[in-house]
Amino acid sequence: MLGFFACFGCAATDDGSPPPAAKTVPLKAKPARHKKAPPPAAAKPEAAQAAPAAPACPEGMALVEGDHCRAVEQRCLEQLSSGDGGADENRCAKFEASKCTSTAPEPRKMRFCMDRYEYPGKVGEKPMTLVSWTDAARVCESHGKRLCTESEFTFACEGEKMLPYTYGYERDATKCNIDKPYLTPQKHLLPYEQCLANPACAAEYARVDGREPIGSHPECVSPFGIYDLNGNANEWVSQPWKNPPHRSGIKGGWWGPVRNRCRAITMSHGETYQGYEVGFRCCQDVPGAADAGRSD
Repeated sequence: MLGFFACFGCAATDDGSPPPAAKTVPLKAKPARHKKAPPPAAAKPEAAQAAPAAPACPEGMALVEGDHCRAVEQRCLEQLSSGDGGADENRCAKFEASKCTSTAPEPRKMRFCMDRYEYPGKVGEKPMTLVSWTDAARVCESHGKRLCTESEFTFACEGEKMLPYTYGYERDATKCNIDKPYLTPQKHLLPYEQCLANPACAAEYARVDGREPIGSHPECVSPFGIYDLNGNANEWVSQPWKNPPHRSGIKGGWWGPVRNRCRAITMSHGETYQGYEVGFRCCQDVPGAADAGRSD
């Protein structure tokens, strides 16, 4: 079909025959008739560029996703010295590589969102403390979030390598706000906002306070990009399988010379306890996720 069209368009005379050769006066040739060129095809619109995928977590939160080992062997190779020259059983200077024990259940698939910073999550401000587990849970709910569970905090801190410290296997007080001398309050401290508004309480709080501003330790970061999970302020977590008033736990450690590890948890404080060293951060299910991995 294409060959026929090309030949037809090349015709030199009306009927296609050659002009007579005997005439002395040349015939006036009529202009060749060419088929009109077809109109140019309408330009096809360029394929629309795919819109960038929406972030899995809201602004200020990090996605935590992977396989969480529920029972880990972490052997301390070297302990720090205590004040009296002996070994401090709570503080390990160096661990060997962690192992998921053979008797542990299958690793749990986890996928959830966690605040990158301690509440209120504003770089340059100090984290809120003097808040009970109950009030911390209420604050998270007011933001459409919830307190993190024990296993969520652990996994966000240690990652799939099951790191004893959020930054690795060796304790390093230059990376996180840990191992500082601490003072014990000599007066009863009111809840956070009330304390700041009361001159006597605010003065005592400032005297014993060892917190540092959020963002002060950029190397104190977990494999998922979450900061200060060890040190600065202890953090409330939830143990949702328990009954009130025993759903509370404290993880991460604070600025004092304490364990400051990912797996350790303190369960001796009830839901109404408020300490000058205890704060919190919030978690959230991934939008649209069927299983956030919350069942500890």
